[in-house]
Amino acid sequence: MRSLTMHLKILIAVLVVLGISVTAYQIFVLGIPVTEDATDDLWNIDAKVEFVANAKDPVKVQMFVPPLSRDFVSLNESFISNNYGVSVNRIDGNRKVTWSARRAKGNQTLYYRLVLTKRYSGEKVKVKGPTFRDSIAVEGPEKIAAEALLAPIRQHSADVETFISEAIKRTNNLNDDNVKLLLAGDPSTPHKAKIVELLLSIAHVPVEKVHTIRLVADQPQTPELWLRSFNGNDWLYFNPETGEQGLPSDRLLWWTGDENLITVDGGKKAAVTFSLNNSEMNAIRLAKLTDENTDANFLEYSLYGLPLQTQQTFMIMVMIPIGVLVILILRNLIGLQTLGTFTPVLIALAFRETQLGFGIVLFTVITALGLSLRSYLEHLKLQMLPRLSVVLTFVVVLIAAISLFSHKLGLERGLSVALFPMVILTMTIERLSITWEERGGGHAMKVAIGTLFAASLAHIIMSVPELIYFVFTFPAILLILVGFMLAMGRYRGYRLTELVRFKAFLKADS
Repeated sequence: MRSLTMHLKILIAVLVVLGISVTAYQIFVLGIPVTEDATDDLWNIDAKVEFVANAKDPVKVQMFVPPLSRDFVSLNESFISNNYGVSVNRIDGNRKVTWSARRAKGNQTLYYRLVLTKRYSGEKVKVKGPTFRDSIAVEGPEKIAAEALLAPIRQHSADVETFISEAIKRTNNLNDDNVKLLLAGDPSTPHKAKIVELLLSIAHVPVEKVHTIRLVADQPQTPELWLRSFNGNDWLYFNPETGEQGLPSDRLLWWTGDENLITVDGGKKAAVTFSLNNSEMNAIRLAKLTDENTDANFLEYSLYGLPLQTQQTFMIMVMIPIGVLVILILRNLIGLQTLGTFTPVLIALAFRETQLGFGIVLFTVITALGLSLRSYLEHLKLQMLPRLSVVLTFVVVLIAAISLFSHKLGLERGLSVALFPMVILTMTIERLSITWEERGGGHAMKVAIGTLFAASLAHIIMSVPELIYFVFTFPAILLILVGFMLAMGRYRGYRLTELVRFKAFLKADS
C-alpha cells in the first residue's frame, strides 16, 4: 500500500511539473501572450528617397535596408517607384536595394516601406563576428598620441567590454591634448568613432560602426551611429558619445560599416527622409503572422496549427476537463448529488447554444414531461429497452414540437433546443424515474436540482473567454488538472454537506 501511495505521488508530481514547465516555456521563452486581448506594437517605417536625375545618364540608386537578423521580423516590405527596376542583394551582412533606370529626368522620388514587429521566437538569430583585427597603420605624432591614450585605458580595463568603454570615454575627453591631436579639430561623432577604431585596432580589438533608427512615432529620424564588437559569444553595443554599453530595445539596426546610407549614380542632391508610425495588433494574431513570415514554428505544433474549423471544435473539447473538474469538486468535496459525472457536463455543453436561462427552462420542461410519460409506461409493465425507445422517441417529438411552436411565436432561441443531447435527456429521465421509485420523490428532486445546478455552474466556468483562450493556447495546463484529479481520487475525508448533517451529533456530545 505504501509503494502504491508513493507511485501515485510521483505520478502526480511528474504531471504537475511537466504541465508547469511546458506552460512556462510557452510564456517566458516563446513569448506567447497570456491573455487574448494582449496587443503588441506594429511599426510602419517609410524611407523617402529624393534626388535630381541627370538627363543623359542612366540612373542607379543604392540604399541600405535593415537586415532584420536581430530582434525584429518583417511582415511586409515594399519598394515603391515609377519605371525603375528593383533588386535586393546581401553584401557583408548588410542588405542593399538597387533602383535602376535607363533614363530619368528632373526631380525623382522613391519609397521604401517596411512593416515590422518584435521577433516572437525565443531563439534569436545569432551572427558571429571577428575577435581579432590587424592594427591600422599610423606614424609620427598620431602614433605617440594613440599609445599615450592606450596606456591608461589598459590600466583601467579588465576585459573587452570595459576596454572599449574606457577607450570611448577617453576619446570624448576634449581637454586631453592627445585627443585634440588625433581629432585634428573635428569633434563630430563619426570622427570620434574613427579615432576609437584606431585605438582599438592597435590593441587588436575589432569594432564595427552600426547605424540605427530609433523607433519613435511621429518624430523626424536620422540614422544614429553606434559601435559594436564581438566578444566571442555576443555582440556588445556601445554609445560612441558616452561609452555606455547596451543597445536600447527601441533601436532598429539599419546597416553596418563606413559606407553612406545612399549612393546615386547618374544623379545628385540625394536625400533620405524617414517617417515612422506605430499601431497595435492582437498579440496572438501577430504571433501567427510572425510564424508565416519567418522560419519560426513555435505555433505550428500548437492547436493554432490546426484548420480554423477544427480549432473551433477543440476550443469546446479542451474545456470539457474543466467542466469535469467542477463536477468532481462539487461531488467529492462539497457533497452535491448529481446524476453521474458526465451528464451535467453534457448538459452544460448544450447550454452553450440555448443560453443558461432558456436552457434551464427547456431542460425542466422536457424532463418533467418525460418523467410523466415514464411513470405512465411503468404501468404497462414494459421491458427496459422498449421503454427507453418510447421515451427517446417522445423526447424527439417533444423537441420538434417546442422548436415548431417557438418558431411560430417568434422565439428563435427555442430552435436551439434541438441541440440538446437527446440520448442524455432520455437517460436522465430514466435514471430520475428509477431514483424516484427507489428513494422517493424528494430525493429524486434533490438529485435533479443538483444536476441542474452543477451543469449551470460548469457552463458558466466553461464559457469564460479568458479561460477558454488560456487552456486552448496552453493545453499543457490539462496535465496539472489530471494531477489534481489523481490527488482527489485518494480523498476519503468528509464532504461539506456531511459536516452540516453531522453537526447535530457534535452538539449532542457536548
